[in-house]
Amino acid sequence: MDFRQAIEYLYGLNQFGIKLGLENMQRLIGRLPELQSLPPLVHVAGTNGKGSVSAFLTEILRHSGLRVGLYTSPHLHCFTERIRIDGQPISTDDAANLVGQLRHASRGIPLTFFEMTTAIALLAFFQQRVDFAVIETGMGGRLDATNIVNPRLALITPISFDHQQHLGAGLVAIAAEKAGIIKSGVPVVIGRQQPEVEKFLLDTAGRLDAPVCMADRDYHWSGRRTSLTLSVGEELLTSPEPVLPGEHQRDNFAQAAAAGLLLRNQGMPVNASAIRAAAATVNWPGRLEWWRGGRRILLDAAHNAAGASCLATYLRQQGLDRVRLVCGLSGERSPAEVFAPLCQMTAELFAVPVAAADTVPPGQIRCWGLSQGISSRAFDSAEEGLVAALAGAGVDAPVVVAGSIYLVATVRSALQAGCPDLLFVKAENG
Repeated sequence: MDFRQAIEYLYGLNQFGIKLGLENMQRLIGRLPELQSLPPLVHVAGTNGKGSVSAFLTEILRHSGLRVGLYTSPHLHCFTERIRIDGQPISTDDAANLVGQLRHASRGIPLTFFEMTTAIALLAFFQQRVDFAVIETGMGGRLDATNIVNPRLALITPISFDHQQHLGAGLVAIAAEKAGIIKSGVPVVIGRQQPEVEKFLLDTAGRLDAPVCMADRDYHWSGRRTSLTLSVGEELLTSPEPVLPGEHQRDNFAQAAAAGLLLRNQGMPVNASAIRAAAATVNWPGRLEWWRGGRRILLDAAHNAAGASCLATYLRQQGLDRVRLVCGLSGERSPAEVFAPLCQMTAELFAVPVAAADTVPPGQIRCWGLSQGISSRAFDSAEEGLVAALAGAGVDAPVVVAGSIYLVATVRSALQAGCPDLLFVKAENG
């Protein structure tokens, strides 16, 4: 089986849809006990920021001299980005080989795409003998395929509304699913939460006798512009500003740093210099990413209201209050719920479809924009929408691409390919 065949097989598993539950993974482990012989690991759940926190923590551990595996989802451009070892995606040959092994081992088990991908990651980390692994949940936590692991530490990033059709309609219901990764006696680092969510998580950890390190109670950050001061318990350290922009990334970095120091208390070789180095070397594209080119294009995978709020805060801090917004959503998301935080700073809206996903119709997004008094148009592709946004903007006018990560991936791919229509559109105003 080559990589193309492996990918075709994997995406064919989408016929089983999204199926929350651990039965399939438990059956697979019964056939592949090595999936239980895993390295020490951290398990990360939450709604927003879990990918960034995972990336920060991976860098901290890597700079501590450890060989680190990282499993996240989804990917931007290539499937192998989901499974990284020492910061690099596994090779396509390794991915194909692992798919072949697991296809054979899972005969008769109707694994979903995400279940198979999770098994691939865990088997890769076992076979590659990583020293430590960071595992991000897919959607929830309690019934997520990743919840077969036994972590040294659990992390829960901010919880907000998303995937309500699978996780529940209220914040506490969503939190109950995310809190499913908290294990008896296993420490948990909790990021900033809404009051009702914070109470629920603390109560859950208390019932399980899981020690808690809580944002703004047990760890803090302060500082602006060039450096941060982090305090975790009685420990104080300074760090350069993380290279990922946005105030929320300071929160993410602080949570990862707190996790690193707790792991040090468990005997892992984490030190302050590794934490400082991670702030400077982390790479997590598609999140408040200014594209390096002749035009000002900001890419951000803000696909829920909390993410859009972070984007709006960043735009205000940058003094950008009248932007051209190219946007698209996948799944059953509501444009009114997701993009409401961006209303006041959107001069024009360019609604586009999301490729390779169940897309919210661009016409629906356009109608919402018009209802808010925003000049809005709908397009048949992301590229067409971006060309139109660039063509009508001044040379220095920012164009923001926001929404589904699949939309960001499409635009990044076009920009990476050097598409002349996107890179060299003449501006009407300059």
